[in-house]
Amino acid sequence: MAKMVFINLPVTDMQRSIKFYEAIGFKQNMDYSDENGAGMMWDDNIWIMLLTHDFYQQFLSGQMVANTQEVSGSMTAFSMDSIEEVKKFAQTAKENGGDFYHVELGMPEEQMYELEIKDPDGNILSASWMAM
Repeated sequence: MAKMVFINLPVTDMQRSIKFYEAIGFKQNMDYSDENGAGMMWDDNIWIMLLTHDFYQQFLSGQMVANTQEVSGSMTAFSMDSIEEVKKFAQTAKENGGDFYHVELGMPEEQMYELEIKDPDGNILSASWMAM
């Protein structure tokens, strides 16, 4: 069996989040979706699980769900095939309720290009391209 990655994100408005992630290229898997969560597939092996705060809280022991509009606990990076794809991904996110910004890493664009994307809940995804 191939290894899989599941990224769990707390969200405040499930339908808004599903629409946002569909707009940036994820596909909802209805077999792993209900009122508590939605399985959003990047491909067969990489998923984002959108979870209501109450459901997400069940997986925490002695911790609280972060207010991701104010505090970041993680940043998940996705590789893209080109700088143009990175820019399109970020612009699509912005057009669908998210936002993006650029962090100057001191590297030439022809070596690496990255934009940080915020979903409507403030969760951060990095879209990046690297010359390999």
